[in-house]
Amino acid sequence: MTFTQIALDIDGPVATITLDREAKLNAFTGTMMDELIAAFDVTDADDSVRAVIVTGRGRAFCAGADLSAGAATFDYEKLGGKRGGPVREDGSIDYSHDAVRDGGGRVTLRIFKSLKPVIAAVNGPAVGIGVTMQLAMDVRMASETARFGFVFARRGIVPEAGSSWFLSKLVGLPQALEWCMTGRVFGADEALKGGLVRSVHAADDLLPAARALALEIAENTAPVSVALTRQMLWRMAGAESPWDAHRLDSRAIYARGRAGDAREGVVSFLEKRPPVYPDKVSTDMPDFYPWWDEEVYR
Repeated sequence: MTFTQIALDIDGPVATITLDREAKLNAFTGTMMDELIAAFDVTDADDSVRAVIVTGRGRAFCAGADLSAGAATFDYEKLGGKRGGPVREDGSIDYSHDAVRDGGGRVTLRIFKSLKPVIAAVNGPAVGIGVTMQLAMDVRMASETARFGFVFARRGIVPEAGSSWFLSKLVGLPQALEWCMTGRVFGADEALKGGLVRSVHAADDLLPAARALALEIAENTAPVSVALTRQMLWRMAGAESPWDAHRLDSRAIYARGRAGDAREGVVSFLEKRPPVYPDKVSTDMPDFYPWWDEEVYR
C-alpha cells in the first residue's frame, strides 16, 4: 500500500509511523484511518520489527478530526459515501450497521490487537482522536510542547475510539471524568501528573528517548513472549477474577516453557551473552492463541 497521509519507516528492529499531514496539524481523516490500520498490518507481519513508535510530523501530533466538512463533520448520514446506509426507510437507525462504527475506534482496536509493543512519542498538540488513539498504545512519552484534550463535550459529541474503556484503566475514573467532562486542553505536566504519559522530554530528546525504550525491548526480550504479555495484561485488566488470569498464565507458561525461547533465555543468561531468540511471532504463537476467540476457554 502506498501511504499518503502517514509515513512508515523501519530502521532495524524499530518501526516508526509518522502522522503526515503537517499543513493540517496531522488532522485525522478516513484515509489516515485506513493507512494506520494498514501500517499495523505491515508491522505485525514483519518479524524484524520488534517495537513500533507513533509520532507526528511538524509541530503537532494530531489536532483531532479534520473539521473541513464543517457542521456535518460528525454527521455520517449527511457525509454519505461509504459511511452511509444505517437509516432505514421508516427513519429508524440500524445501529448494528457497519457504517455506524466510529473510525477512531477502528484504529484503536487495530492498535489493541498489535503483536508488537507500541510507543507514542507525542511531539505536540494531541486532541480528540489525537489523544484517544494513544490510549491503546502501551507507553506514552511527551514533548514539553505537547498538549492534550478530550474535547468531545465541547464539540457536542462524546468520547470515541474506545476511550470510555481505555482511559479510566490508565488514569483512574475520577481523572478520566474530569478531563472528559470539562473538555479542557491541558499541558504535558498535567498529563504526567495524571498518569496519562510516562515521561516528558525536551523536543529534541523525545524521539531518541522513545527509540531507546524501543531498543531496550527489542534487544533483550523474546518477541513471542512480548506479544503474549501485551495481550495478557490488556485483556486481563477486565477479568472478573484472578482465576481467569491463573488459567491463562498457566497455559502461557506451559507453552512458552517448552519453546526454544525459554531454553535460549536461560542458557544466554548463564553464559552471560545477549540472547538470540529463535521463535517468531509470525509462526510460533502458542496453539491456544488467540484465546479470547476460543469457546473452550470460557
